[in-house]
Amino acid sequence: MTGNTPDTPRPPDPNASDGERRPDRARRSILEAESLSFAYGDVEILSDVSLSVDAATVTALIGPNGTGKTTLLRTLAGLEEPTDGAVHYHGPNVPREIGYLPQQPAFRPGFTVAETLSFYGSLVGESRADVLARLDRVGLGDAADKQVEALSGGMTRLAGIAQATIGDPPVVVLDEPGSGLDPGMSRRIYDVAREIAADGTAVLVTSHDMELVERSVDVVAVLADGGVTASGHPTTLADRFDVDSLLDVYEAAVSGDSSRVRVRGETA
Repeated sequence: MTGNTPDTPRPPDPNASDGERRPDRARRSILEAESLSFAYGDVEILSDVSLSVDAATVTALIGPNGTGKTTLLRTLAGLEEPTDGAVHYHGPNVPREIGYLPQQPAFRPGFTVAETLSFYGSLVGESRADVLARLDRVGLGDAADKQVEALSGGMTRLAGIAQATIGDPPVVVLDEPGSGLDPGMSRRIYDVAREIAADGTAVLVTSHDMELVERSVDVVAVLADGGVTASGHPTTLADRFDVDSLLDVYEAAVSGDSSRVRVRGETA
């Protein structure tokens, strides 16, 4: 199955709620999976997946457990080699093209948050002041001198996001950044993702939190049975499926009711 770049967005409604939000600028594809397949031995995880990730946009990849979301993210981030197909990066030539946050970020104990991130910053020419500014942005300015092992789960994720943005990569990939966190912290994580995208960065996340995704992202891609079964803005997808919520879209797309899936005006 193949996912396609979503429709060109309409002008934004300044009175729209978070769930009705639409991107406020023309999209530009910066990272693309083309007919991507991936297998572990004889077990096929991804099959002919095509997906575009746009600059200045938060894109969420959703799907059941075991459908290959993490594998797709790792392949797009250059951490895995596809069995077939290709990944195309269309962004600028910079020292760090893609920043990546795994599901369970871990930092070496015995160092402060600032020391840890300063090490990564030094690899791309960032100063301690640059690193402290990144910590301020994600809300960890007051935790700069904390030992990394003393951070809560949510603070560790925020530190991981700060680390993923070091060097200002044009693409930031976050694998289930809100998993296992309380609702307030999960919301903060997605607010940070939106702030990053507002600067022009392409942000790609995975999540099982349909409500949070619906209110927070610009584009959703549903991954099921090894391929992308639908993609588009949450509101657009709900209209096309003739349902009321992203959860309903998810259930229909995952169930294989392809007669109800339309992408760019076509039946998937």
